Amino acid sequence: MTFILVGIAGMFGALLRYSLSAAIDGSAAEGAFPAATFCANIAGAFILGWFTTYVIAARRLHPQLSAAIGTGLIGSFTTFSTFSVETVELLRGGHWALALLYGLASMVGGLLAAALGCLLGKRLVRRREGAE
Repeated sequence: MTFILVGIAGMFGALLRYSLSAAIDGSAAEGAFPAATFCANIAGAFILGWFTTYVIAARRLHPQLSAAIGTGLIGSFTTFSTFSVETVELLRGGHWALALLYGLASMVGGLLAAALGCLLGKRLVRRREGAE
């Protein structure tokens, strides 16, 4: 059953990711900053940090639903493979500085976003525990 839930949630995550890409990068020129992938990965890192720290730690959801949301929905919304290919394409196009900026901003931004999501999750857990 978990596989089915992860697959269904993954379908929705992929549709959200495609919609974001169509909305942001619909008319992006070659050699442009890959804004849609960057936004998806940063937002996904923050949401997954919060989700794993608050929702899963607080045991607010059934483990199968947690796997569906964390792995399926958020996992398919974010995309390391697209980030990798876009970076290689920037390099192949001679856009070395942009590729470096994109790579560093994605890695540092993703780690910071995940840390902020975890921090928010921990604060919400403490607030919830204090209210009980």
